[in-house]
Amino acid sequence: MRLKNKVAVVTGAGSGIGRASACRFAEEGARVCVLDIDAAAAQETAAQIQTAGGLALSLTADVSRSDQVNACLTQAEQKLGPIDILYNNAAITSLAPTLTLTDDELDRVLAVNLKSMFYTSRAVLPGMIARKAGVILNNASITGIVGAPGMAAYATSKGAIVTFTRTLALEQAENGIRVNCICPASVDTAMLQASFDRAPNPEQARMNNIRRHPLGRFATPLDVANLALFLVSEESAFITGTTSVIDGGALLARRWQE
Repeated sequence: MRLKNKVAVVTGAGSGIGRASACRFAEEGARVCVLDIDAAAAQETAAQIQTAGGLALSLTADVSRSDQVNACLTQAEQKLGPIDILYNNAAITSLAPTLTLTDDELDRVLAVNLKSMFYTSRAVLPGMIARKAGVILNNASITGIVGAPGMAAYATSKGAIVTFTRTLALEQAENGIRVNCICPASVDTAMLQASFDRAPNPEQARMNNIRRHPLGRFATPLDVANLALFLVSEESAFITGTTSVIDGGALLARRWQE
């Protein structure tokens, strides 16, 4: 019970990494706020947690809207208690190079993937500062480290998350608040499959991507959730401002952009 008596908020928890992490946190004793733009998906995650004997609250918000974020996190604190852990996981993808990227798509990707983390962090930080304790974990991507041709907005947003994580970690260290980020390679989620489905040959696109990972497979949502659990638990009490890569060896093998 590594998160016993803790309150955790997980954004984008209706599916994929977010759902796996919300369930994993609950297994370890946390009371979990399941936050997602898809109300039915959030409710399904919360139901899974409750069926397993955990405590979860499902809330719906567009995390790119600061007013909705503030309202939801206020409600979460009222119903679950002070927020100890914030896991910023919500994200959307974008498959457009710089020259064809529209203004609207650029704005939407940056708002959901990056600006949302400012909104959620600003909402939980006053309470964490008052208690001199708290953990914020952000999901970035290895595309934020090496770039990704054809994914200009997405990769840029993820690179900015790495820098935001380091900056916030330095700002809040004196308050006992830890801030870290995770950089996965490809994770076997519906969002990843949707990107393959846009290709002329989806199955070939999937196999080509798998070959970029020396371990010979994609990460599972649970793989990432287990790393997230470590980074939000007291087992990582002296870790802050770090970028934890979970990529099956892809960066080491330099296969990512092949």
